[in-house]
Amino acid sequence: MTSFQSLFPFGWQHYLLGGVLIGTGVALLFICTGRVGGMSSVFSSTWSYVLQRPFFQQPRFVGTRGWRLVYAAGLVLGAAVWWLGLAGGAPQSTGLPAWQLLLGGFLVGYGARLGNGCTSGHGICGLGSLQWPSLMAVLTFMATAFLTANLFAWALPTPQP
Repeated sequence: MTSFQSLFPFGWQHYLLGGVLIGTGVALLFICTGRVGGMSSVFSSTWSYVLQRPFFQQPRFVGTRGWRLVYAAGLVLGAAVWWLGLAGGAPQSTGLPAWQLLLGGFLVGYGARLGNGCTSGHGICGLGSLQWPSLMAVLTFMATAFLTANLFAWALPTPQP
C-alpha cells in the first residue's frame, strides 16, 4: 500500500467534497450577510440563553444568538441528511469508550476557549480572510494534534483483532 493510500484508505474524494461544501457555505454566509460562521461562537451564544454569567451575556453573543442557533440547526440537519441519504440510516458507532469521548470533548472545548476560537472558525473563516492570528492558531492546533495522536499511538497498546 502506498503512503497516499495508507493516509486515505477509503479514498479522498469525499473529503474534498466535504471541504468544498463547507467552504462554499461559510463563504456564502459571509458574502450574503457579512457574518463569520465559527462554531465556538455558536456554542457560546447558545449558552447565553441559559447562563446569566457575564461572559455569556456579552453583546456579541446575545445579539447574534438567533441566527447562530439557526446555523447550528443547519449543521445538525446536514448531518441527518448525510446519515439518512449516504449512510442509509445505519447506526454509526465508534470503538472508543465514553470516557475518552468526554475527555476529548472537554479538552477540545477548553482549547477552543483558550485559542479564542475553534478549528472551524480559525481554519475555515480566519484563513479564508487571510488573518495572521488564525494561521498561528491553526498551526498550533495541528502541531498539538499530531503530537497528541503520536504520543497516544505510542503509549496505548495496539488492539488485536
